[in-house]
Amino acid sequence: MVRHDISQRRACRLVSVDPKTVRREPEPDNPEIRVRMRDIAGERRRFGYRRIGLMLEREGIEMNHKKLRRLYREEGLAVKRRRGRKRATGTREPMAMPSGPSKRWSLDFVADTFGASRRFRILAVIDDYTRECLALVADTSLSGGRVARELDAVIRLYGKPDLVVSDNGSELTSRAILEWQNESGVGWHYIAPGKPQQNGFIESFNARLRDELLNEEVFDSLGAARKALAIWRHDYNNVRPHTALGGIPPAAARGSSELCGGSTPRALAS
Repeated sequence: MVRHDISQRRACRLVSVDPKTVRREPEPDNPEIRVRMRDIAGERRRFGYRRIGLMLEREGIEMNHKKLRRLYREEGLAVKRRRGRKRATGTREPMAMPSGPSKRWSLDFVADTFGASRRFRILAVIDDYTRECLALVADTSLSGGRVARELDAVIRLYGKPDLVVSDNGSELTSRAILEWQNESGVGWHYIAPGKPQQNGFIESFNARLRDELLNEEVFDSLGAARKALAIWRHDYNNVRPHTALGGIPPAAARGSSELCGGSTPRALAS
């Protein structure tokens, strides 16, 4: 039109284009979904389009993965590559204190070695209310799927919690864990990156575990490490006095809470 000084209608006819596509600005499709995608990406900055899709499915929004990826790219929500050391990028919603046993769990990983410097990892799960250690799972590899299976096993023993607290590790933000959250209905709270103090219960437990067992023992094999962890966990839950509970062990605190009908006993009052 500028070069040959012709009308818009004639230019569209020459290049076989409908004038409507030229005159009308295209409107973005699914504006509500786009807004929700931006909100989720703002809360969970390390989530790609697949995990955002799982979060949308939890809210009843389902779509083809190709369309989901297109909307994700059009909104410019690609995960940025980290450069330099990790820094905190903000806090999330504050957590409410648990009102009884099996209301809120915390979990984390601890690393150690056995044999000729063979590394293994330990999945630790504790009850934030009673400080009881619910599981110590040791293996050379602990994927997101394995974590989900171990949580199911703990639920069969202690009941389903209302909330699980963890950091933003790759296993705990994996697709397997997100699918487990959808299927189980258990809430999940991720602490802010670089803020381990937001998960203080499990960090304190990890320090006790390392100081009283891992730094004191040399494990010849993975089986020996598992046996030592089982013995220490029983002692921690049933014998070792816990100062935050008024000097009683966590198992006794759970029993006291059940006798009180779920109300907070004197030993647990902060």
